[in-house]
Amino acid sequence: MADLRLEELSAANIVAANSLTLKPGQEQFVAPVSHSIAEAYVNQSTTWPRVVLDGDRVVGFIMANFDPEARDEEFRCCIWRINVAAEAQGQGVGRFGVEAVATEARSRGFDRLHVIWEPGPQGPEQFFLRVGFSMVGQTRYGESIGVLDLR
Repeated sequence: MADLRLEELSAANIVAANSLTLKPGQEQFVAPVSHSIAEAYVNQSTTWPRVVLDGDRVVGFIMANFDPEARDEEFRCCIWRINVAAEAQGQGVGRFGVEAVATEARSRGFDRLHVIWEPGPQGPEQFFLRVGFSMVGQTRYGESIGVLDLR
């Protein structure tokens, strides 16, 4: 996938983003894109929803939150969602999305990027560790918290 690019979530790509299908068993680890779209609408001032395209085809969705006033550090600069189409997984789409969020975070003056994930055998933990996140704790609900140093 050499032609990856990021585009703002828009009327032109929202249906394709909402139609992304994951590998069987992964659905339990990430909310559907439709939930993210609703969250982005409600939290317009802090959310950063983007689609990842390979040429003209939507192959991923990533949504970050940038809120320097958030009470909890892990919500000030974090990845809220990342969905990569089943057929595009393992081809650099997720890494591309994380790197794009990291670049945006740096441009906004953040030096740490967080992510929270649900642990489990088919969950995203190994992906997040491979792209450079370090596990730093758990939420009170048992979700894992990872951080990526942006300095």
